[in-house]
Amino acid sequence: MSKKITSIRGMNDILPEQTGLWQWLEDKVRAVLASYGYQEIRMPVVEQTDLFKRSIGEVTDIVEKEMYTFDDRNGDSLTLRPEGTASCVRACEQHGMLYNQTQRLWYTGPMFRHERPQAGRYRQFHQIGVEVFGITGPDIDAEVILLTARLWKALGLADKVTLELNSLGDSDDRARYRDALLDYLKTHFEQLDEDSQKRLERSPLRVLDSKDPGTREVLKDAPQLADYLNEDAREHFDGLKALLDANGIAYKVNPYLVRGLDYYGKTVFEWTTDALGAQGTVCAGGRYDGLVEQLGGKPTPGVGFAMGVERLILLIEQEKPELSAAVDVYVMAMGDALTPAMALAEQLRDATPGRGIQLHCGGGSFKSQMKKADRSGAAVALIMGEDELASGVVTVKPLRGQGEQQQVAQGDVTNALISFLE
Repeated sequence: MSKKITSIRGMNDILPEQTGLWQWLEDKVRAVLASYGYQEIRMPVVEQTDLFKRSIGEVTDIVEKEMYTFDDRNGDSLTLRPEGTASCVRACEQHGMLYNQTQRLWYTGPMFRHERPQAGRYRQFHQIGVEVFGITGPDIDAEVILLTARLWKALGLADKVTLELNSLGDSDDRARYRDALLDYLKTHFEQLDEDSQKRLERSPLRVLDSKDPGTREVLKDAPQLADYLNEDAREHFDGLKALLDANGIAYKVNPYLVRGLDYYGKTVFEWTTDALGAQGTVCAGGRYDGLVEQLGGKPTPGVGFAMGVERLILLIEQEKPELSAAVDVYVMAMGDALTPAMALAEQLRDATPGRGIQLHCGGGSFKSQMKKADRSGAAVALIMGEDELASGVVTVKPLRGQGEQQQVAQGDVTNALISFLE
C-alpha cells in the first residue's frame, strides 16, 4: 500500500464544518469595510524576493529565518508573501495608483512564514489587511483605528481586545534614540536575555519588544522614545489621541511598542487580547510614509493594518455566534419521483435566491433520507414519493420544531415555502 500523503506541518485544511464561521467573519468584515468606502484589491501570493528584503528589512527574523524562498526555472528568486503591505504597495505603484492620488484599499488571503506552529499561528496563515495611501494627517490614522473598533463590535469582540498606541517619530528621531538606547543597554548587557543580546547591535529597538522578565526590568529605566520625537511627530501623535478621545476609543500608550517591520514610522498600534491565554496580538499596524519611495515610487504617505484570521476565529468561537445553516430546504425523492423532485429543486432555487436548496441524490430508504435531511441543518424537508406524485402534492415537513407536517399542492409549494422560511 502506498504511503498516505498528508498536509505540510503548519499548513492546515479548513474543513466544511469550519468554513461557515470563516464565511461569517468575512461577511462582517466586508460589510464594515464597505461602510467606510474601502475597495478590495487582490495580489498574487508569489513575489520577487527583493520586494520583501527591501521593505521588511534584510536583518529581520522574517527575511533571515521565516520566508519561503526558492529559485524558479528561470533562476529568479521568488518568495511566498510573508505579509501583504509590500505586495499592495508594489501593485499600486505598478498600476499607477499612487502619485497625487488617494486610495483606501483592503485585501484578504494566505501569507507564509516558517515559524513554530502553535494555536492560532500557522505556517500558512490568513490575514485581512487595510492600506491607505496619499493622506498625511492623523485623521486617517484615527479612521483606520475607528474602523477596527467598529469591526470588533460587529464580531462581538469589543470587550476582549485592548488598543495600544505609540509613535516612532521619523527616521532621524529613531536614529538619535537608537544611539541613546544602545548606550544604555550596553551597560546592562549581561542582564539581557540571549535574543536581546543578539539584537543589540543590529536592531536595538526590537529589544523593547522582549517578553523576558529580566530584560523587561532593565527597560524600566531605559531612555524613552517619546523624549526624542520632533515637533511634527508630537503634534501628529497628539492629534491622533485627541481624535480617538473625541470618538470614545479607549487606548493605552505603550512606549515599548515598536512593531517588527522596518518600514513603520510615526503611528504604530496593536489590538491585543488575553482571552487566548498569554497576551497576544490580533491586529497591528501603523504609518509607513517612506515605504513607497523605498520601493522605487515617488514619496507617498501610507498607513494600514493587518489582522490574523486564525486568531480571530479562536476568539469568535468562544462567543458561539448564531450561524445560518448552509441548507435551508432538503428535497427528498422516493421511487420514481426523482425527476419531478429535481425540477422542483430548480424551481425553488429560481424563486428563493440566496437560500440553500439541497436535493437528495443517491437513493435510499425514507428513513436514511430523513437522517441526512436532519444532519443537513435544513429547516424543512420537502418529500416527494409515489403517493405525492399520484395526488399532485408535496409533503412539507418542518425539521426544527416549527409547525405541523402538511401536504401542499405542487403548484403552491413555492409560495408556501417562502412563507415558511420568513
